[in-house]
Amino acid sequence: MIASLRRLDYSRIISTRDISPDRADPQNQLFDPEKAAVLHFRAGRLDEAFWLVFLITHFGKSLKHGWRMLRDVYSGLGAGRWTWARVSADPAAFRSWLLANQGHIGGRFGSHRKRESIRADLPGGTAAVVESYVAWVGPAHSHATLMSVLTRAGGNSPESIFDHCYNAMTVTRFGRLGKFDYLCLLGRLGFANLIPGSAYLAGATGPLSGARLLFGGRTDARLDATTLEDRLCDLDAVLKIGMQAMEDSLCNWQKSPKCYIHFRG
Repeated sequence: MIASLRRLDYSRIISTRDISPDRADPQNQLFDPEKAAVLHFRAGRLDEAFWLVFLITHFGKSLKHGWRMLRDVYSGLGAGRWTWARVSADPAAFRSWLLANQGHIGGRFGSHRKRESIRADLPGGTAAVVESYVAWVGPAHSHATLMSVLTRAGGNSPESIFDHCYNAMTVTRFGRLGKFDYLCLLGRLGFANLIPGSAYLAGATGPLSGARLLFGGRTDARLDATTLEDRLCDLDAVLKIGMQAMEDSLCNWQKSPKCYIHFRG
């Protein structure tokens, strides 16, 4: 749990520190998409900040290759950056570019996205994911407008707004984990007033196994997600670590419950 809290604190910490402009340049070796998103948000470029959070979630950070895949795509392999304004104005052009260049894109997807594909010719590949994300944001291509609508409909608490956004997010290949990671990162960076009020165990794999192991003694214990959510809420009422750390730590702990192994992505 401490390791999970430290990982989550990283995003909060960078949102308060000075950041070099080089961090926002995908052709610079110092490029860091999280820090780039913070820089854009500070400058009032909300759409580019949200777009980078989406790309972070879709591609993930590879343990071996870092942000290489995201950087190659975002930079257009050095031939022209695929900004939100450019992609949202013409998603078909992005698909065409990706189809022509996918063989030159390096790196790998991160551990949370290891089943994804960069191929533009697949129905669940990156081009389809990007097109569905553009459609979800809406015809105005404005994340501010989208979040305003979702916030008004979501209620008066960060938890209820998170839940509404989670249930309203319809993006190809963004299932339970993709939606959870995307919305949590927006909240941690301070881009939106979002806090998960539960671990969203329905449809989960690692966190659900971890919760069953914790409360049932076995990863296949016959405890349903609703019962486990209630028990996790009771536990968090005492520990007060929040559901992001709870979900993350359960997932990592169940992989090696008798010996701590530092999770690196």
